[in-house]
Amino acid sequence: MKRIAGILIAAAVAAGCWAQGADFTMTVLHTNDMHSHADPSVVKGKSIGGYARQASVIIDRRSKVVNPVLLNAGDTFQGTLYFNEYEGLADLSYMNMIGYQAACLGNHEFDRGIPALVTFASLARFPIVSTNLDVSGLPELAKVVKKSAVLEVGGQRIGLVGAVPDDLLNLVLPVPGLKVLDYTKSIQAEVDNLTKQGVDKIILLSHGGLEQDIATAPKFKNIDVIVGGHSHTLLGKVDIPGFDGSRGDYPIAAKDAGGNPLLIVQAWEWGKVVGELEVTFNDKGVLKSWKGAPILVDESWPENPFVKALYAAFAKPVQALMTKEIAQLDVDLNRNFGQLSEPSMGYVIADAVVEKTKGLGAQFGFWNAGGVRSQLSKGKVTYGQLAEVCPFGNQLVVLDLKGSELLAALQQGVGTGGQLLPSNGFVYTVQGGKVVSATFNGQAIEPTKSYKVTFSNFTSGGGDGHTVLKEAKGQRIDTGFVDLEALIAYFQAHSPVKDPGSRIRQ
Repeated sequence: MKRIAGILIAAAVAAGCWAQGADFTMTVLHTNDMHSHADPSVVKGKSIGGYARQASVIIDRRSKVVNPVLLNAGDTFQGTLYFNEYEGLADLSYMNMIGYQAACLGNHEFDRGIPALVTFASLARFPIVSTNLDVSGLPELAKVVKKSAVLEVGGQRIGLVGAVPDDLLNLVLPVPGLKVLDYTKSIQAEVDNLTKQGVDKIILLSHGGLEQDIATAPKFKNIDVIVGGHSHTLLGKVDIPGFDGSRGDYPIAAKDAGGNPLLIVQAWEWGKVVGELEVTFNDKGVLKSWKGAPILVDESWPENPFVKALYAAFAKPVQALMTKEIAQLDVDLNRNFGQLSEPSMGYVIADAVVEKTKGLGAQFGFWNAGGVRSQLSKGKVTYGQLAEVCPFGNQLVVLDLKGSELLAALQQGVGTGGQLLPSNGFVYTVQGGKVVSATFNGQAIEPTKSYKVTFSNFTSGGGDGHTVLKEAKGQRIDTGFVDLEALIAYFQAHSPVKDPGSRIRQ
């Protein structure tokens, strides 16, 4: 009893709140799925993100909020030429500079193999946690990736655990010695270990995706906040005219296995927002109140001059990479429909994304016509040209669809920017604005049969009016694969790339 009383007294004094008991308030600032997007992106004509602006947001908010802690929920790797050139070390320079305090691993952290990940983690000035990974067979990685970490924030001990997707081994190249443990059991075991040490405020850095975070929250006990990633989900509202990509409240308020509050947050993608969640705990370490919102990283925030200078130096080799030859092309690949041509560029993208996801069971796939942003001429194809074809960094999603849903989705896209351009083996016919037939490998699509189909996260999430795909009830695998990496791999494997042939008949 004396020990417990002493802890409570120390906590009250540290918090400066003796008269009000031992309530403790802290603010979680967080990002996820930055994917090496050091430069701003464009959303509905508005310039969003960029590390130099993001730094200004973080510095400003950290100076104004109560007991801030800055966290990242994985997938710093992959997505731009900065990653291709620096394998995450440019991003790490920024993260160290701005003062991240902890991060978890995402699936893309394995894209360059264990040596690159070990280098990244060993140079990080913050702990990297991954609780549901068994890396005992990878001793160098085991030295730099931990099951958990404890931070001191405002005189309080804050526990951190981390999670990779439970299907990680399907999302990365084979890594001998790497094992994924049972998701909830392994995380709960480490949480229990922390609580035995007297840590009563615990955050899970999850790269499992929003659906998994929501599904597993009621199974956990003594986790207070899940800071999520992987599904690139925007929670809460942002001020972008004509854009409504939010998938829920910020935060999502759930209950854990003991009936206590458990908050779920995620901060979209590419540093477009910084999540800010203020939480207050009672004297038993249970959440008492909270408030928060995503902060849009737009042009109203100035570029931090130090981060801007850092990336000016990094940019020079990246600019040279744009001219690197990837493959040869036997024919012109067109972007748009025409009287004498088909959208062959889109067909090749569809082939590429299916090839990338075959290991997850994908049978065929589609790319939305509006997502094909450039076309290619016969001859040499460079990295920069492919980046212009697929500039958005869309993630690949594998959906289980009934044939009836697939046929309805094809119909929704006819004559729009969401027209679905099929992969090899899939042919459909449009007459009078109606889809009158659809076949795969010569067999008619059966309305009651299930198919595994690859799309972009944009299209599968309802982009371009694809409500059928958004509302589909079958399994949805967020692969984490990026469209550009799939396209580059396809061109390298099939050089010289051939004419994909006719697939949509009118």
